[in-house]
Amino acid sequence: MNLYAIRAIYRFEMARTFRTLMQSIASPVLSTSLYFVVFGAAIGSRMGDVGGVSYGAFIIPGLIMLSLLNESISNASFGIYMPKWAGTIYELLSAPVSYVEVVLGYVGAAATKSVILGLLILVTARLFVAYEIQHPFWMVAFLLLTAVTFSLFGFIIGLWADDFQKLQVVPLMVITPLTFLGGSFYSISMLPPVWQKITLFNPVVYLVNGFRWSFYGTADVDVVVSAGATVGFLLVCLGIVWWIFRTGWKLKS
Repeated sequence: MNLYAIRAIYRFEMARTFRTLMQSIASPVLSTSLYFVVFGAAIGSRMGDVGGVSYGAFIIPGLIMLSLLNESISNASFGIYMPKWAGTIYELLSAPVSYVEVVLGYVGAAATKSVILGLLILVTARLFVAYEIQHPFWMVAFLLLTAVTFSLFGFIIGLWADDFQKLQVVPLMVITPLTFLGGSFYSISMLPPVWQKITLFNPVVYLVNGFRWSFYGTADVDVVVSAGATVGFLLVCLGIVWWIFRTGWKLKS
């Protein structure tokens, strides 16, 4: 294992983030803060509790997950696509670096940025809504697991994409709708029985509910099922990456 190569890729990606703080960190935090102002303070104050939790506090895990999923995918996909687009990927291909080390470097950096963003949003939420975290260890565990899983998913998208438009297709057309329909802003128990069953086919439901359980100890889906679904998706992504490189996929534009 070439630890120097992993560290070099990781530090390069993190340095890119700190050079674009307004775009990488400040913009997502500001956008999420607007959700807190509108849904948490303005609308939430006029709504009743959801499962014994105030509406403003109820949506915090969902909003963090919404930002976490999108940013994890965007960071990882953009990180590996840009060298392909600019042609600097050949410097990486000519270096004594294995595919495993490339994945660890890029995915590790993307997951780190997403976790930092999630924690900043969590701190920012305190300015608007009072909340509690009943299971801090599991909160961090779900945060890390989700960040790594979707950073790996974003890395796969970056390998697949051959133009900038494809980088945005999955986050905008798939992940964001699934997150909004996955119980981020409501409990699925509020839905009619038929739609409750249909909603269970949405994988984001398990992510949001597992994360919400770590805050308030209650969720629409059993926490064991949520954790299992998240780990299962991680294993699927790992299998896809292994298959891509096993079949000789090249990191070229």
